[in-house]
Amino acid sequence: MSLKYPEYANPQLRPRYVGLPTFMRTPYREDLSGVEIGLIGVPFDGGVTNRPGARHGPREVRNQSSLIRTLNPATGVNPFKLCTIADIGDAWIEQPFELQGAHREIQSFFETVHAAGVTPVSVGGDHSVSLPIFRAIARERPVGMVHFDAHCDTGGDYLGSKFHHGSPFRNAVLEGLLDPLRTCQIGIRGSLNDPDVWKFSYDSGMRVITIEEFHDMGWRAAIAEALRVAGNGPTYVSFDVDALDPVYAPGTGTPEAGGITMIEAQRMIRALGGLDVIGADVVEVAPPFDPSGNTALNAATLLFEILCITATATAARNKAA
Repeated sequence: MSLKYPEYANPQLRPRYVGLPTFMRTPYREDLSGVEIGLIGVPFDGGVTNRPGARHGPREVRNQSSLIRTLNPATGVNPFKLCTIADIGDAWIEQPFELQGAHREIQSFFETVHAAGVTPVSVGGDHSVSLPIFRAIARERPVGMVHFDAHCDTGGDYLGSKFHHGSPFRNAVLEGLLDPLRTCQIGIRGSLNDPDVWKFSYDSGMRVITIEEFHDMGWRAAIAEALRVAGNGPTYVSFDVDALDPVYAPGTGTPEAGGITMIEAQRMIRALGGLDVIGADVVEVAPPFDPSGNTALNAATLLFEILCITATATAARNKAA
């Protein structure tokens, strides 16, 4: 096909209603050679404790991400010029009906990605998928984390399992994958049945910023605290969309009123631009609970912000190597 407009040789610049949906309209690649950042779907919600549907998150975020362009005008970052970025498909589960086995399958996928030297930026799926990702990319040393969420996700056994979506970061600490002293959790809120449900976060030394403290201190002070806690070491960024107020993200498994706004979330992620980001995820998008698609659009927007800081970190590591 001949093109009257040379810029349309780049599929990302074509009209946004054409082409097959991939994350950010990046090329789909199964061959990982030459890929520096891999955008990955993890369509699994076998770890939810109440409302399912996050298995459909990656597909809808792909659809909505066609609305995202290539340049971040707030930071001047074009991640696609900094790094080779591709949609490398889904870590889909062949046997999804057994939770720990499913996690092993996810871990195996990410081990392949990690061995190829690809930095993973993932879309879930429920938050339980973060644990097998940590098992794949943090085996060499524990990493720090900046975690946006309504819940600490450091709970214990629930209905006979300790691997549900309310517990991945407790398990990651106990397995030596996550350094709690380099972990900051932002936006924690919501009613409780057990006042000690998130006790592990405090006892292990994580910095927990409740939504009340967040609003009192403001987003700038909150993210400055997160940067202080994370320090200069390798750091993972995890964004559960229920960190957002349900006005912005009704399509999620465990919505909690009184959350973070989109502009606060965007500006906080941008402020993480100096971190050594070695992986990231956006999780808990459940499209069946939001027919408007707004939750997935906001998730795609946050994914782009996270992609920008990941590309900046990846390019810096490549330059130093």
